[in-house]
Amino acid sequence: MIRLEKQYTANRGTVKTTVVEKERVPLTEAVQEGENAVIFRGGGHALLVRYASCEGGVELSFEGEKGWTYSFRLPAYDGEAVFGGGEQYRKVNLRGERVVNFVSEHITAVTVMQKAFLPSLFYKEKAHSQIGSYSPMPVFVTDRGRLILFHTDFDGSSQFDDDSYTFRFDGCPDALVLLRGENYETISRLLAGRIPNRQYIPDWCHDGMILGVQGGTQTVLDKTFAMLDAGAKVCGVWCQDWCGENRTMMGKQVWWNWEADEKLYPDLKNAIARLNERGVRFLAYINPYLVKDSRLYQYCAEKGYLITHTDGSIYHIKSTTFDAGMLDLTHPEAVRFIKDQLIKRNMLDLGITGWMADFGEYLPVDCVLHDGDPAELHNLWPVMWARVNREAIEEYGGEDLMFFTRSGYLGIQQYAPIMWNGDQHTDYTRDYGMPCVMPASFSLGFSGAPMVHSDIGGFFSFGKLKRNDELFIRWMEMNAFSLLMRSHESLRPWSNTQFDAEKVRPHTVALTKVHAALKPYIAHCAELAGHGVPAMRPDFWEDVSFSASRDPYAYFLGEDLFVCPVIDKHKRTRTVTLPAGEWVHFWTGETYPGKTEHVIPAPLGRIPVFYRKGSPYEELFRQAAVQ
Repeated sequence: MIRLEKQYTANRGTVKTTVVEKERVPLTEAVQEGENAVIFRGGGHALLVRYASCEGGVELSFEGEKGWTYSFRLPAYDGEAVFGGGEQYRKVNLRGERVVNFVSEHITAVTVMQKAFLPSLFYKEKAHSQIGSYSPMPVFVTDRGRLILFHTDFDGSSQFDDDSYTFRFDGCPDALVLLRGENYETISRLLAGRIPNRQYIPDWCHDGMILGVQGGTQTVLDKTFAMLDAGAKVCGVWCQDWCGENRTMMGKQVWWNWEADEKLYPDLKNAIARLNERGVRFLAYINPYLVKDSRLYQYCAEKGYLITHTDGSIYHIKSTTFDAGMLDLTHPEAVRFIKDQLIKRNMLDLGITGWMADFGEYLPVDCVLHDGDPAELHNLWPVMWARVNREAIEEYGGEDLMFFTRSGYLGIQQYAPIMWNGDQHTDYTRDYGMPCVMPASFSLGFSGAPMVHSDIGGFFSFGKLKRNDELFIRWMEMNAFSLLMRSHESLRPWSNTQFDAEKVRPHTVALTKVHAALKPYIAHCAELAGHGVPAMRPDFWEDVSFSASRDPYAYFLGEDLFVCPVIDKHKRTRTVTLPAGEWVHFWTGETYPGKTEHVIPAPLGRIPVFYRKGSPYEELFRQAAVQ
């Protein structure tokens, strides 16, 4: 037990913590209490631990004193690798690292400015310890078959040293679950038994690409119909500015007022109907904030639906250059307003069938809520936000409705249909660019959130940080072999290549056809994910041991596809080490032996992909390759 003095300093979702240890009380005396409990004592304090067997292992439940930080230490095995911890962007093996259990903004302004204005040679990629997470989770899997799961919402950290693993939380956890499994699939299913997985994607999402488009009704119709006429498979358009645009010094942002902007999107309901006639769904955007002085902000301020300071004034958060009020998810009337007015009437009644449910990570620990302690609810907040969206869908009815979130915590898989990897930089850097999608997806999968995708092309762009045709195509290649193929125009659309650029359009047409042709297989991967088994899996998944890993950026999509994204600019070949067995090159049909290194041609539009020889989907893969 530890007494800490902790101070938080927040800046646009990025939180720095100052910690001073005031007192430490080791609980060294253990006394059996009845048949299935032990009391640990020391210095006049005590912790009651009850234990019970469960499927795959044991569950320890705790009863401790409030106001104390609790530290737990577990033994480490020599050479053991550790995965999970929620969404971890820099690396998949966390051994030797400290993992923070505090929901926060992933991107920092400093890194964006460094890339935007410094020569590339002067930018030093950030280490794991320097990068936050939108979706941390205190759940870890090791390649010795161990699952370590703490049931707690408290701020904390996990340190994976050579001799032991130390877990520290700012309050007594409810429980610690220790399970064992013979392989990662078994462990994933055991975890899904502890925290049920309810992720899904509707059938229509498999029918092509969701185009990220902005600019108003006519622009959306013109761009979408042009792509359809060119032969592209388009299942949806995602228009984040449906409620209006907010031009700031950073670029084109959204006007956070959750009702259709009549000037930008006149007669939106009719436009959505026209899109639907051609098999295209309309997706929108919403978050739990309202831009200051907007119509809905004024309404919610008068109703008392926004979080406040201790003096009763509205607590504003800042996004880039503007202020916004935060909707209070502990206020029953505010939650009902979000579901009934903002989602059902303002979105679903228009014919909107999907949306990005953004943010959730900004709850200040010093605000005043209608009910509850913000410090204790901070990590749970994105789960509460996802739950509001999920309940709105279920109350409204309709199997074709969905949304996607970037922030989360334990339990997010019960509410968010599918997650996305957050706001990558529009570049190839391993810390924030396209490559970080893979470790982030693997880590989420190990943590019990098996369905995830990324923004094609990335989001953050400023100055010389911007994507060209090649990066967009490489990212689109990767996402064609994923659960959901969706692009983003980026923060500064005018500076970044889009799906319909002259040299990109043919690749958009070809890759959307491939993605749509893979529908039965991708639907199979999604079905497995519904049982907790990740759709995207690292290259060592079948070997179980991390020592078998040869490529941190290659991945299995399901059991039978092995995908090797090209993550370096100007490269036209890719060195590939295939898993055990025989593998067939997706594009050429040539067979390659596993456990062998190969140099594979990688022209633009032809990412190195292989399917397992003898797969029940072999004919489907052959057909998809010639679309």
